[in-house]
Amino acid sequence: MNMTATASAALVSVEPVFSNAERLALAGFLAGYSGLTREAYALDLRQFSGWCAGHQLRLFSVRRSDIECFARDLEVRGRARATITRRLCTIAGLYRYAVEEELLDHSPAVHVRRPRLDYESHATGLDRNEMGALLVAAGLGTAAEHALISLLALNGLRVSEATGADVEAMGLERGHRTLMITRKGGKIVTIPLAPRTARAIDLAIGERCEGPIFLSAAGTRLDRHRAGRIVRRVARRGGITKPVGPHTLRHAFITAALDAGVPLRDVQEAASHADPRTTMRYDNPRQFHQPGEKPQAAWSAQDGSRRRQAIAAAS
Repeated sequence: MNMTATASAALVSVEPVFSNAERLALAGFLAGYSGLTREAYALDLRQFSGWCAGHQLRLFSVRRSDIECFARDLEVRGRARATITRRLCTIAGLYRYAVEEELLDHSPAVHVRRPRLDYESHATGLDRNEMGALLVAAGLGTAAEHALISLLALNGLRVSEATGADVEAMGLERGHRTLMITRKGGKIVTIPLAPRTARAIDLAIGERCEGPIFLSAAGTRLDRHRAGRIVRRVARRGGITKPVGPHTLRHAFITAALDAGVPLRDVQEAASHADPRTTMRYDNPRQFHQPGEKPQAAWSAQDGSRRRQAIAAAS
C-alpha cells in the first residue's frame, strides 16, 4: 500500500524587537545629538535594549526595579561608576523624551539611584620628565606625529577635536597662530596655538591648502583609533612604560596648568569644561595629600582657601 506523506508548514509570526512607539522614541531621542555624543548614547541604548531582550522585557514595559537591576549587572561586570552613571542618564533621557512626546505615560527612570561619582581623577598621569621625553620622541618622529602630540599635550585638545581639525581652519590673530576647532557638543571655537604646535602643524600639512590636518596612510582623515595608536607608539619610543593614550596627554596638560597656579576659570575655559568640578578632577592629588591622609583633609589643610575662592569665582 502506497502512502503519501504531506508536509505542512506552519507560519510562525515573529514579534518585532521594538514597537512603533519604542522605535519612534529611540529615533527621535538620538536625532537630537550628533557626532561622538550620539555614538555613545546609541551604544548605551543598544546595551540596555539588549539587556531587556535577554530578560524578556519590552522597552516600554520596564519598571524602576528593572533599570536598577541593569545597573547592578553593570557593576558585577566591572564597569566604572562614571560609565554606569552615563548609561543611566542616557536611559533617563530616553524615557523623559518619550513622556514629553506623549509616547509613554510616565518614566520608570525618574527615581533610579545612580552611583556616587568620585570627583578625583584616577587616570594615568605623566610627570614633567615623562612629558618631556614624549615630546622629544614625537619631535624625532614624523611631522604628523609631532603635530598630533603637540596639540594634545601643549594645547589640551580632545582627540576628536584634533583629528577633526582642517588645514583651512588655521589662522592668525594679533600675531598669534590660531586654529578653529569643533568642541564637544558641536560648538565651534578659535584657540591660540602654542608656537611649537604651530610649527609642527606647518610641517605636517606641507603645501596642502585644504583638507584634514591629519591624514591616514590611505589619504583619508585620521580617526581617533589610529590617533590612539600613534600616541602609544610615540610613548613606547620615548621609554614610557605606563599605559598612555590621547586622554593621558590632555590630563597632563590640565594638571600642569593647575599645578602652575593658572586660575581655575582659565583652565576650565581652555579645557572646555562646562562644570568647574570636572576641571578639579584633574587636579592631581599627589601634591596635596600624604599616604594615609584623606584627600579632603589635605585639600583644606594645604590650599583650601585658594581653591574655594577659585570655585566660587567660577560658579
